[in-house]
Amino acid sequence: MSILVTRPHPDNEATAENLRARGHVVLLAPVLKFEPVAFHDESEANYSAIIVTSGNAIRAVAPQLQDHGLKNLGLLKLPLFAVGEHTAAAARAAGFAEVIVAAGDAAALRDRVMQSARDKMLKKKSTLLYLAGADLSRDLGAELGAEGFNVVTQTTYRMAPVTVLPREVCDGFAIHGIEAVLHYSRRSARAFLDAARDEGVEISALAIPQCCLSETVASVLRDAGASQVLVAASPDENALFDALERALRTRLA
Repeated sequence: MSILVTRPHPDNEATAENLRARGHVVLLAPVLKFEPVAFHDESEANYSAIIVTSGNAIRAVAPQLQDHGLKNLGLLKLPLFAVGEHTAAAARAAGFAEVIVAAGDAAALRDRVMQSARDKMLKKKSTLLYLAGADLSRDLGAELGAEGFNVVTQTTYRMAPVTVLPREVCDGFAIHGIEAVLHYSRRSARAFLDAARDEGVEISALAIPQCCLSETVASVLRDAGASQVLVAASPDENALFDALERALRTRLA
């Protein structure tokens, strides 16, 4: 029996490695594909800090930071607010020296930025550079703007749906060889459902536990008819793995 990971590449490889270390057999079906968008900052703004909600934003701009080191050296010296530790690690690897880590979701990141203003680390009307994806689950720029910040949002990447599931995954659903699916975002959950429907395996796919990183993700699966939907206690992968173990224990009971 296998665990299906729908997370995009390359993060899915690290997830698979962690699951195998826990004794699981893993199948990979990345249902979104990372596509960088060229970073052109023409605002000439005097930024005080950078905010990032995904490691993909760092991956997208990292080559440009290296190719145009002198031009972007100022960015690398700015404090960078990362949504969680995974994104923070990507930022450090890209050369950002001062990385402040939030508790794992956009709301926590917003609160961390606001706390920094209260702590006088940032001025309340600072200009922030938001390195973002093309599709945002919430308008973080507007939320911080309502608190007095000036947020310049730059789209640095997009995640394109993958419409075909790997053959081994379809076969796994057909023979009931997959015991749970891991979901990391609303968009990937929707893309998974669309692909499963197109492949004719939607009923089998939704008949097993769906383990979700957040309640927002879980709602997509529930709306599609999944009856076994588990949500991580916090928006991090270890908590998601805990939800997976709960699901598997329930199935064995």
